[in-house]
Amino acid sequence: MAKWLLRSMTELSSRKWISRITGKFAQSAASRGFISRFAKTYGIRIEDAEKPLSQYKTLNEFFTRRLKPGLREIHTGEDSLVSPVDALITGAGPISSGTILNVKGQNYTIVELLNQSPRTANYMNGYYIVLYLSPTDYHRIHSPVNGRIVEREHVPGKVYPVNDFGLRHMRRVLSRNERLITYMRHDFGETAVVKVGAMNVSSIQYVLPLQDHLSKGDELAYFEFGSTVVLLMEDGTFNPREEGLLGKKVSMGEKLGLLEQR
Repeated sequence: MAKWLLRSMTELSSRKWISRITGKFAQSAASRGFISRFAKTYGIRIEDAEKPLSQYKTLNEFFTRRLKPGLREIHTGEDSLVSPVDALITGAGPISSGTILNVKGQNYTIVELLNQSPRTANYMNGYYIVLYLSPTDYHRIHSPVNGRIVEREHVPGKVYPVNDFGLRHMRRVLSRNERLITYMRHDFGETAVVKVGAMNVSSIQYVLPLQDHLSKGDELAYFEFGSTVVLLMEDGTFNPREEGLLGKKVSMGEKLGLLEQR
């Protein structure tokens, strides 16, 4: 009964207009007074921020803050795939005949996650990694590979929570929420960077000006309030690192595994 009630409340509150209201407030001057409290509540390392706290004019500006230069080390191996974000890995493993198995007890199909894109065929037996960003985390998204952007797609959708409750108890959140999908070609094949919106996320934004060629660690996009990134690697192009991925907290630029030719 309690689970049903929570699910129903989440369904009712997961409307774009609620996220828009939240987003407008976070972008307003009135939100500035909440920055310090927000940072303290979530234990955010303000000393890592690019600017002093007093220089951020809105809560949204603080939330989408950059870090001080050089604070994240980018793995330099030509064949490495690195984490695009600071995050907790909540799902990782081989894709089986087009299905991502057991992400918090639920299965997802590549077809629905990629919005029936013709590129789906490239990932039917590839590898996936789900990276969850909490409010504590740094929320800019960087390139996981040295490569060229070959396609961008915006998929409208819901704004359900992507935290542990949302992934376990809401039906297929990752493929029902709003998504911004970036396909990148690299020396070893193709990688899809699927940025998934969430409750109270006013938007997912590309970093401007848009670039077609990116090196590992270059800025790609950012979340306005926390969410999830799903990395998809083409069939036969990725081997995860030996120390494992699932359940690990990773930093942007950290090696997740090695890319290889198909």
